[in-house]
Amino acid sequence: MSDDYGYDYEDDSPYGTDTEYGAGDADVSDGDDGADGAGASRDGGRGPERTFAALPPAQGRGFATSWWGRAWLQALEDTALDGGQLKQGRQLARKGGVGAVSVRPGRITAMVRDRDGTAHRSDVLLQQLGPGAWDRFLDMAVDRAGHIAALLDREMPPHLVEDAAGAGVELLPGIGDLEPECTCGAWDHCPHSGALCYQVARLLDEDPFVLLLMRGRDERRLLDELQVRSAARAIRPGDGGAAEATDDAEREVRGVPAGEAFAAAGILPPLPAPPSAPDTPGLGPSLDTETPPAPGIDPAALEVLAADSAVRAHRMLLDALAPGHEEQPFPVELTPQQDAVRLAADARPDARIGARLAAGCGRPTADLDAAVRAWRYGGVPALAVLDEEWAPDPEDLGRARARLDEAWEPGERPALRASGRARWTVAGADLQLRLDQEGRWWPYRKERGRWVPAGPADDDPAGALAGAEDGAAGGMSGAGAAV
Repeated sequence: MSDDYGYDYEDDSPYGTDTEYGAGDADVSDGDDGADGAGASRDGGRGPERTFAALPPAQGRGFATSWWGRAWLQALEDTALDGGQLKQGRQLARKGGVGAVSVRPGRITAMVRDRDGTAHRSDVLLQQLGPGAWDRFLDMAVDRAGHIAALLDREMPPHLVEDAAGAGVELLPGIGDLEPECTCGAWDHCPHSGALCYQVARLLDEDPFVLLLMRGRDERRLLDELQVRSAARAIRPGDGGAAEATDDAEREVRGVPAGEAFAAAGILPPLPAPPSAPDTPGLGPSLDTETPPAPGIDPAALEVLAADSAVRAHRMLLDALAPGHEEQPFPVELTPQQDAVRLAADARPDARIGARLAAGCGRPTADLDAAVRAWRYGGVPALAVLDEEWAPDPEDLGRARARLDEAWEPGERPALRASGRARWTVAGADLQLRLDQEGRWWPYRKERGRWVPAGPADDDPAGALAGAEDGAAGGMSGAGAAV
């Protein structure tokens, strides 16, 4: 097949084929394009043509899901004077009454069958854009490479329509722009032209280049002209393209004019409801393959990191969706040593990877086990109580001793002896209380000759110690399981 420049090409769309319709140019008029930017006629003239096979019935679905497809139907419904005729057209289209659809510059055509089988040729005419309007559109598109990338993905971003309107080029039809012609003799939109328009909305959903072809340019010609303009702009003498980059950056900062955004509000769909958060984190990839890993790569360690990333992302999402999240302070950034402990606590890796984590954070494996316990009981504050011993000033120390005296009923307080600047050990028992700088009490127990966390913090020293004793009776319920 060939386009109107004589190039042979194949249409890659699954919905239609490109053929040469005569030998003329899609832009019938070479004169002044006028105030509205459209100087070509509505009669379709000659030019490239695409024919789309008849689509199956549209049972149980809408005719347009894209915002530009709905804008096309809005133009139809705003133009038609008789809503009953359009209703009959929707029914014909829904039941598969529209045959193959021919699209060429300025015109769409199809045979539409009534319920009794009578066939009518129906056409809908749309004003083509004149040469001046196409020049402005192409200049605008070259300035915004993202617009062309979106079109190649079969998307029509709102900014493309808005930027084109800002250049005086109306891509989407408006009231009165869709003119019907039908062999049934109706002078307004009849069921046949309405059915044709509803079917074309489905085509537009799949490929917005269909609309550009109706306006006078086929996809191949558009892309060829854009390539020529882009190349010419890239080699513009004097600045090597730097000025264009600066202009693009400034244009992005400026954003969309408020008037254009307001004008587009009537054709843009409402934003969809945000999806609900998943119940569980996603599963990480399995790296256990027949292909050996590259030197220095540990697939099992990478699987642990991937799983940990999924857990953290899920937790962050739930936190972000929680009421009052915007009022919460930013979380404290962890040091590499703290993050290694967090990873060991959350991911529960096997002994080999646990040993790597211990070496990475500068702790013996037994010390990492104690740090993991601390993390599970209270995160960074609990880890600080394990690793650091602070010196209360006399006033803080006096308050701590008074709190210890008041925590038990007379005669029930265990014998406590100071074991450091903010630590008290129970005489005759392997239990200890540690005071943090926030005034909270942390229980510790001696295991294998070392003090390890035995429970969460408590504002009451008696409560903290009781929690440690309960943990001793219950074997800690796995809270301090080895890494």
